[in-house]
Amino acid sequence: MKKPVILINFKAYDTSFGKKGVEIAKQIEKISMEYSTEIIISVPPTEIYRIASEVSLPVFAEHVDSNSLGAYTGSVTPEMVKEAGGKGTLLNHSERRIRIDEIAEAINRSRKLDLDSVVCVDRNELVRAIGTLKPTSILIEPPELIGSGISVSKARPEVITEAVEQIKEFPEVMLIAGAGITSGEDVATAIKLGASGIGVASAVMKAKDPMRVVEEFVRSAKSV
Repeated sequence: MKKPVILINFKAYDTSFGKKGVEIAKQIEKISMEYSTEIIISVPPTEIYRIASEVSLPVFAEHVDSNSLGAYTGSVTPEMVKEAGGKGTLLNHSERRIRIDEIAEAINRSRKLDLDSVVCVDRNELVRAIGTLKPTSILIEPPELIGSGISVSKARPEVITEAVEQIKEFPEVMLIAGAGITSGEDVATAIKLGASGIGVASAVMKAKDPMRVVEEFVRSAKSV
């Protein structure tokens, strides 16, 4: 993962899969190339192979299961993500919580496969605990601000600054800020507060003009 981190989570919107999902990914790729900035996209498991085959962007899974290979119906394992062309995964998103032991196992399995791991936390008290597990990055997102249009960098800047202070104990782990980020100003503020980048979803996937939003985010991130 390269700074500034721009991570776009596709979630499960009607624009997140099939032809629409591929088209958005291709448009994001154009912006990434134009601004020489890495943009990570996390996509539904059914779309990892399709999208990774169509674009050069780092494609992440939105979640992986920690169980081993075997008789686990419905599981999406790190091995499957790797084989499908994925480069990493989100873990413990507020919409897909898992236990701490599952987080640890998923991080370890992903690391062995050279997959990046981005662990989501909803409060500062978890930053140090997750940091000890050495994921690639921690994404801090107060759940009450997710999808609200009210950015964490404006409404609760102390969430970012306190997390940045804690993450200093783990210099190899990056800190990403998310929740409610909707403008370039929000992105710039988060990075000025010490975050390595931002994570977004609805601001892009539900926008009337998603690429205008992505371009604004990238330009603002690079300007800091």
